[in-house]
Amino acid sequence: MATAPLHTPYVCGEAAASEFADTTMVLPQVSVTAIKGGKEAEKAEAVTCLNRREIERLNIVNIKQVSEIVPNFYMPQYGSRMTSSVYVRGLGTRIDQPVVGLNIDNVPIINKDNFDFDLSDIERIEILRGPQNILYGRNTMGGLINIHTLSPFTFEGIRILAEYASHNSYKGSVGLYKRMTPRIGMALNAYATGTDGYFRNSYNNSHVGRERQWSGRWKTICRAGDSFIVENTASVSHSVQNGYPYKSVKTSQIAYNDTCFYKRLTVTDGLTFNGRINNIDISGIGSFQYINDNMTLDQDFLPQDYFTLTQKRHEWAFTADLVAKGKAGKHYNWLAGTFGYIRQTHMDAPVTFFDYGLTHLIEENANKINPQYPIRWDNRELYLGSRFTMPSSGGSLYHESTAIFGRFTATVGLRWDWERAEIRYNSDSESTYSIYRTTDKGEEIFSPAIPVNVHESGTLSKTFAQLLPKLTLSYILPSGNGNIFLSFTKGYKAGGYNTQMFSDVLQQRIMAKIGLDQRYDVKDIISYDPEKTWNYEIGTHLTLADRKLAIDAALFWIECRDQQLTMFPEGAITGRIMANAGKSRSRGAEISATYHLTPEITGNLAYGFTDARFTEFNNGRTSFNGKHVPYAPINTLFAGINYTRNFKSGFVQRISADINCRGIGKIYWDETNSISQPFYAIADASIRAWHDDISAEIWINNFTATQYATFYFVSIGNAFLQKGNGMQLGLTLRYDLPLL
Repeated sequence: MATAPLHTPYVCGEAAASEFADTTMVLPQVSVTAIKGGKEAEKAEAVTCLNRREIERLNIVNIKQVSEIVPNFYMPQYGSRMTSSVYVRGLGTRIDQPVVGLNIDNVPIINKDNFDFDLSDIERIEILRGPQNILYGRNTMGGLINIHTLSPFTFEGIRILAEYASHNSYKGSVGLYKRMTPRIGMALNAYATGTDGYFRNSYNNSHVGRERQWSGRWKTICRAGDSFIVENTASVSHSVQNGYPYKSVKTSQIAYNDTCFYKRLTVTDGLTFNGRINNIDISGIGSFQYINDNMTLDQDFLPQDYFTLTQKRHEWAFTADLVAKGKAGKHYNWLAGTFGYIRQTHMDAPVTFFDYGLTHLIEENANKINPQYPIRWDNRELYLGSRFTMPSSGGSLYHESTAIFGRFTATVGLRWDWERAEIRYNSDSESTYSIYRTTDKGEEIFSPAIPVNVHESGTLSKTFAQLLPKLTLSYILPSGNGNIFLSFTKGYKAGGYNTQMFSDVLQQRIMAKIGLDQRYDVKDIISYDPEKTWNYEIGTHLTLADRKLAIDAALFWIECRDQQLTMFPEGAITGRIMANAGKSRSRGAEISATYHLTPEITGNLAYGFTDARFTEFNNGRTSFNGKHVPYAPINTLFAGINYTRNFKSGFVQRISADINCRGIGKIYWDETNSISQPFYAIADASIRAWHDDISAEIWINNFTATQYATFYFVSIGNAFLQKGNGMQLGLTLRYDLPLL
């Protein structure tokens, strides 16, 4: 039996050829793609699909591991699980809201800080590139990721996984899938994973990147009738990570003295129903989401006592989506829907300066300006407190009409999107300093303590509204081997507020009270505007060579206005800011192909090229026109070959060997393009053997021990980078016991 194609062309879920159809997973009967998109929509979009067999073959348990497999899709591994930066076709940002949406078992994950968690027993992953705002709304201007976990109507039985790898990494899951009645199915899944990490902190020789994570999932599906299905998925997950492997460029050492960790608890429940009334399909998706996390870090990442940051947050959100779609004859399909959400976030984000930081960042700067009246802080810790309440809400109305005329299909869509963002802030600091002079005998005489009390509080709000159009055309080739499509779409991402700048605002207030210039205030520094794009694309889905070769290809051009960028403003010490670049453009190409050389050998290739540059961007001091957009890779590459063979006799009944290569780069790390990560490639390999319902797999990641960086930043004038993971060897055991 041959393996399923990695990238199924034309329409997700269809086999590339009849001789390989037995290896292709069937879509669950309830899926967001089926509810909103459907086959006609997928024909006119760049889509990559991974089925269960390929997901297991590539050991994928989270969306970061899909990076590079999908052309022009990059999600770097750095920082903590809260760091979920996604870059697609030159669009993306490091903080706040993403350019790519994520749906898991129909539930849209509202906050990107909750994107990075492991899932076991994934049945299917779909990655749609290009704006998906018309149907999916906020945070989908670059694309959408749909993940479907295993259904008890697809598999009934027990699944057990156990894995151990170098760096004391382990993984385990148990899943029970059972049809309680012919119409009711239930799935229970428990998962745990851990690692000691790849790096150590040379300051105290502790592990950096050590993690422990567990999760549970309960899915229930009820087929109340032939045309009505209800599905509910509830999940809870908890993770604890310590440290951040940020290496000083100057010393080539990971060395910092204060505690670094990230803890997160999430609870999600999503309910989906799908029914038919008078030949109209009516579907609904509702969810509840809760996050409680704590990020504490040594923000200077040096062995000296500069300052630390703690960000504690708890957030809840409700979403609701109602969709109706139907047909009028053979040539017209329509879809209409409404979406709404509410979200409430509470955050406490204090910054604490210690003795070394007070001396070198505040006292020395002040004493350079006024050397005749030197000052010294009385308490050798300076606490800058910041507390926020951030309610937000939004609503949308959307519609698509699809007309089919012979080989031509045209789709017109329109969405009205409305959002309101609010921030209630309360920031304060209370301290004292003294002016001193030195006598002829070298004695220091201090003045009475001078109070420095700073308080900032208030409420800011913004409302965003946007009309988003879409037009796609598709033409089925006369040969029947595929189609050609054109699309024109407007993408959109709402604006918001920068919470991480409040400690800098307080610091500037304090500096002003001791005679230094104040560079900015709250209203000028914390808000940023929406990002808008106009997207033009031409592509094709083809099956050639007696349907053994599947090809997806596309060319795109994106004009972006007010692109949201993560930057460090002039004079900033502890914060980072989301700012808007004036104009940028992104152009590129992508191709993915699957070729079945023989029934036993399958080759895969995916390549993406993106040239994303600023066309109008001046920060008041420097023009960045013509510079590459930072953090967005120019090239992505995936190439692999798989060999699978069945044996009619013997203990080993089936064997599969796989080798693949992932490439990424060049990546520019700043707006000036002065520093970058060159193109690099990582090679992985695995071999898996089956006996009855048990399989054992030996795998090795990065067996060439390629060294590369996944992140670069500057803090208080010091440059840091995070190295990529090194070589790792592991063993995975799987036991699938179907129920008779």
